[in-house]
Amino acid sequence: MSITKEQVLEALKNVDDPDLHKDLVTLGMIKDLEVNGKNVSFTVVLTTPACPMKEMIHKACVNAVLHFVDKEAIVDVKMSSNVTANKTTAPLLPHVRNIIAVASGKGGVGKSTVASNLAVALTKQGAKVGLVDADIYGPSQTIMFDVVHEKPMLQDVDGVSKIVPVESYGVKLLSIGFFADTSQAIVWRGPMAARALTQMLGDAEWGELDYMIIDLPPGTGDIHLSLVEAIPINGVVIVSTPQNVALADAQKGVGMFQLEKINVPVLGIVENMAYFTPAELPENKYYIFGKDGAKKLAEKLGVPLLGEIPLVQSICESGDAGRPAVLQENTPQAKAFMEMASNVAQQVSIVNARRKEKDLVQSN
Repeated sequence: MSITKEQVLEALKNVDDPDLHKDLVTLGMIKDLEVNGKNVSFTVVLTTPACPMKEMIHKACVNAVLHFVDKEAIVDVKMSSNVTANKTTAPLLPHVRNIIAVASGKGGVGKSTVASNLAVALTKQGAKVGLVDADIYGPSQTIMFDVVHEKPMLQDVDGVSKIVPVESYGVKLLSIGFFADTSQAIVWRGPMAARALTQMLGDAEWGELDYMIIDLPPGTGDIHLSLVEAIPINGVVIVSTPQNVALADAQKGVGMFQLEKINVPVLGIVENMAYFTPAELPENKYYIFGKDGAKKLAEKLGVPLLGEIPLVQSICESGDAGRPAVLQENTPQAKAFMEMASNVAQQVSIVNARRKEKDLVQSN
């Protein structure tokens, strides 16, 4: 007997998205279904190109058709993606689907390193990404992307002059470092710094972006408050190291974003410098600063642990050289950053789905 499209769709209702906890058919993730004899082909449209469950979903779809329809079927499953978006788009950034802030309770924990590698990792996974260096008082992304001597150009857009972000490693970048003397301290009061951030967001021609990463200053202050007032942020990534003093500050950072007047979803915690891995013994892990500190904090606060980044000298060296460590293929640090980026994208999709469900309930 010939296979029908109805049989295939019925079979695929047995395959759930592991994050959204609904089947792929109900979620509208099955596209371009074609059946010709025993040949079955279709596309699964994921919510992000960085989906960490891609291979598992692919295998489950094939098995569902073989088990529920015909064990002799020849199943061709293509995996595609359409990044979900925050329903509340920002007037300042109308073509940006998702805005992710990267923050830390204190300085020196590697927040900017995590932000730069997150941006590049998402780009490597197929997303369109922009990065705003909002660390007004200590901008470092120009160094990390090897664009210290670059200057953003101006472009006329519908009669308005717009700043064109500098592009490096596929990431569109703007930083106060482009507009200030790197040898001089930036001494600005809060309103001036907030105005500079708003200009980098709204006066630039970002184009279509799946994700905009915003590297915030450490701690809590005017910049953080101005940001959440200016644009709808999908979520924030908190960066910490394993030491108790850093974890205590990370907890304060989580608490700030969970305040009722701020109310930004915490996507999770990244533990930087989690363990030391010698280059000559890449499989060994030495927990110099303590073990599972961020994991325990994440469990306590009820948020995900997004990644554990090793303490490796080449991460520092690559940042200083302007080549993010995630570009070092097949190294422990690159794998850790890629896994972290997949987890961040996964959490953004979950937050967007929950917001959509909440809006549907309220509208009814």
